[in-house]
Amino acid sequence: MADPLLERLLASIEAGQAVALVTVVKARGNFEHALGKRALIWPDNVAFSPQWALGPLEAQIVQDARDCLSRRQPQLLTYQEGELEIFVEVQRRPPTLIIVGAGHVAVPLAQLGKMIDFEVVVLDDRPLYANQKRFPMADRVLAQPFAETLRQWPIDEDTFLVLVTRGHSHDVESLLEVVDSPARYIGMIGSKRRVKAVFELLEKEKGIDPAKLERVYAPIGLDIGAESPSEIAIGVIAEIINVYRGGRAVSLSDALRADRRLALHPARGKKAD
Repeated sequence: MADPLLERLLASIEAGQAVALVTVVKARGNFEHALGKRALIWPDNVAFSPQWALGPLEAQIVQDARDCLSRRQPQLLTYQEGELEIFVEVQRRPPTLIIVGAGHVAVPLAQLGKMIDFEVVVLDDRPLYANQKRFPMADRVLAQPFAETLRQWPIDEDTFLVLVTRGHSHDVESLLEVVDSPARYIGMIGSKRRVKAVFELLEKEKGIDPAKLERVYAPIGLDIGAESPSEIAIGVIAEIINVYRGGRAVSLSDALRADRRLALHPARGKKAD
């Protein structure tokens, strides 16, 4: 007979859903009956459990397991002075890379995004650019309006947004939709002049608090002196990995915030910025 819990677990993994497999690995005294019992817990769904019968502790265990999911870390949880131990095995869904804009940089970005096992979504309002033929590696290619699509997208802490649109106006409308979102990463391409213009417009005409824009990585990427579309894409993906894995590399945006006199393209000098 098939194990219903195992079937639900496999279905969640195949669907790319975040789920925690929770197992009682130690149970003494009043908890002996629960030894070996397992449960599935999702971030925002009811738990699937074979009746633990742990009383008030169940709600705490569910919350603690969801915290493990949020942190992406398995953990051994101990309750009642060691009488009960629960192991939480975390199955996170793949993070999503949303590439807003389907120009030259977007193609190597999509390729590299798939190489690091992200779900890749490409968004552009031009069907000539946003199509599966141009992005065969992408999981989804959307030829739709920027603002409306981003407004309706279920952005969460596993979402990484890269704005590589073709102009200021699209940068502005896209940032307006995502700057308050729980996205793990928001990066925007552009020269120092373009980034400054976009930020000033958002602050002065749209009333955006400048503090909110500090979370935006702009100019985008690690400070590697990237020039070509492929080099820029490498710098961007490296920055995303740095954020995702908690690395210590220096982002170009952080370097420029510390010293605005730095040249964006060292090989070409300050005039190119």
